[in-house]
Amino acid sequence: MSRSSSGSTELAEVLPKPWFQVVSLAICVLFSLPQSGSWAGLSLPVWKPAGLELLIRILKPMSDLQKTIQQAVDDGSLLQSSADNMLQLLGSTGNPIYRSSVAELLAAQAWAELNDRFFKTLAFGTGGLRGRSIGRVVTGAEQGAHNAGCCPENPCVGTNAMNFYNVSKATQALVTYLKAHLAKSAVSERASLCIAHDTRYFSRQFAELAARVASELGCNAFLFESPRSTPELSFAVRHTGSTAGIVITASHNPPHDNGYKVYFADGAQIVEPHATGIIQCFQEIAGETYDVLPATEQGKVISLGADFDEIYKTRLRTLLLRPELVSAEKDLKIVFTPIHGTGAVISVPVLREIGFDVITVDQQMEPNGGFPTVKSPNPENAEALAQGMELADRTGADLVVGTDPDCDRMGVAVRNRAGELVLLTGNQIGSLLAYYRIQAYRANGVLTDANKDRCVIIKTLVTTDLQKAIASKEGLRCVETLTGFKYIGEKLGKYENALPEAIRQRYRSLTEEETRRARLEHASFFVFGGEESYGYSGADFVRDKDANAATLMFAEVCAYAKSLNKTVDEFLDDIYCEHGYYLEKGNSLVFEGAAGSEKIRRLAESYKASPPKEIDGSAVTEVVDFSEGGIRDVEGDVLPKEKMTMFNLADGRRIAVRPSGTEPKIKFYLFGRRSVDSRETLATRKTELDQALKRLWEWLHADAERRVA
Repeated sequence: MSRSSSGSTELAEVLPKPWFQVVSLAICVLFSLPQSGSWAGLSLPVWKPAGLELLIRILKPMSDLQKTIQQAVDDGSLLQSSADNMLQLLGSTGNPIYRSSVAELLAAQAWAELNDRFFKTLAFGTGGLRGRSIGRVVTGAEQGAHNAGCCPENPCVGTNAMNFYNVSKATQALVTYLKAHLAKSAVSERASLCIAHDTRYFSRQFAELAARVASELGCNAFLFESPRSTPELSFAVRHTGSTAGIVITASHNPPHDNGYKVYFADGAQIVEPHATGIIQCFQEIAGETYDVLPATEQGKVISLGADFDEIYKTRLRTLLLRPELVSAEKDLKIVFTPIHGTGAVISVPVLREIGFDVITVDQQMEPNGGFPTVKSPNPENAEALAQGMELADRTGADLVVGTDPDCDRMGVAVRNRAGELVLLTGNQIGSLLAYYRIQAYRANGVLTDANKDRCVIIKTLVTTDLQKAIASKEGLRCVETLTGFKYIGEKLGKYENALPEAIRQRYRSLTEEETRRARLEHASFFVFGGEESYGYSGADFVRDKDANAATLMFAEVCAYAKSLNKTVDEFLDDIYCEHGYYLEKGNSLVFEGAAGSEKIRRLAESYKASPPKEIDGSAVTEVVDFSEGGIRDVEGDVLPKEKMTMFNLADGRRIAVRPSGTEPKIKFYLFGRRSVDSRETLATRKTELDQALKRLWEWLHADAERRVA
């Protein structure tokens, strides 16, 4: 039996994938061939007397659509790729919602919308899928029975959209690859998947579809009973011994987006060679329909709930390095908001169980994919933390913490000496965590002069160099990776694989203290890892950024500063005085849709083809092009190719430019440093560097506009 993403076996059987099969079906009907059976490789349905009438009803509208589509291509209204993808989608399924939506958009001559939805097939990249699940224009078939203005009943129709069609294709591809991988590894056990989802529109439906497809194709599926965070999914993959994992999320993207992230057996996002293998399988699958295995060969769907949460929470508590400090600072008051996402499921109870006074932002505790109280559910934006900051001012709280929908990113605001709440950047948060955890590990004897060369800080290349300076002074190795926590997860896998075989076999069942001892003795001990985009990790039992962990770790930093009678920003200034003042600014240019995608490509290529020789009055001393590959990190590992160009300037400033892998934008990262002679000169250095980076961005912005003109 074949099944489509909607579970229907009727129209999907009548209108199968290739068009030659439709012709075969027509012949069977017209010449009264057997009413059921197989012909030209096609499983035929049992026909009713009205079979011919049904066939005509199906093929006639399709013919009309083809003519309209071709006319739009001839007129220059539709891209040829859009027309090709549209016909491929319509020819691979009989889902009436797909055809009705396309017909409505064609009738409305919504060419920009059609091109955005169909100009390409949603790329299954190295992290999975991400795209719109709600179109800019919502068709009547998509809106369905739901009121206008609310979440549509059905997701956006299109090959370049997050919908049932692409979720089914992605899951089929993943299962196909996992089975082949296990066969090559001579593993006879059944493949298994862990599946989690956030609070976004269609997240639950996509997760349930992925579990159903996986199980009907022979995999066991561990499906969380309700929304859970991305880091808990990573932990679950490792704890259950699953072959892979899926989390349905678009992280901090706008409400109209959703995504499909894939993890491998180590609990980290897929990297090579698995990424390419899964992508190839995805490209070879023509549509959403698939052949369901017999019941005896299907896998099971197993629910994960509160009992599993307790296992994860127990491990999170081991991140506290000075529990006695937290106990002594019981008056530290924290305001927490999950911004309508998954963060409160774990973070709030763990903080309270440890002894922190936690107040929640009630309006934002409700799981809601529309994120109605914010413009964007991104905790790095001041607006997303505004309600939390208002509550903190009313209650006198010391700290405001916000996490994004899938709780892998964390943003904070801290109270300064004047009693005002101050937002910290992702680079500042990460530097505070790195500095504190190194000092705490030294204080409790875990990190010593004898073992410091086996301790490591990991950061991305576009994360502040302050963390490199901190690690260097303390004698730790600082490893820099490409953008994306998957590369940090890959490093953690490398360190685990360096352990003796006997330890590796039971590594996931060891306590945190036991794994730490093993890594310090035999491999590399991961002290801290982070990226500028508000993602942090303090241990290797989760192989992705973890805002549950970050919330707990940062609360301890605040307790430590309070124990010294310092505010957190004063503690940060102490670090600047010791290592120099570092400042970073992130800017982006947004180009949406098919035309925008081409602009981003041309702009990124222009920096490689014609790099500037001078920027803002300072000579470019070095241009590093990461797209050619061959660049090695401090451990000698070759970095994968990435479309990123880095410019070093004679005055010490640095710039990195790269297209975003998840949003329609090109990102610019600006870096600078000033020496600090004394605490008295710090304020002056801050102002000087801030102005220098502002001028730098003005120059880069004007130059970028010239390049895409």
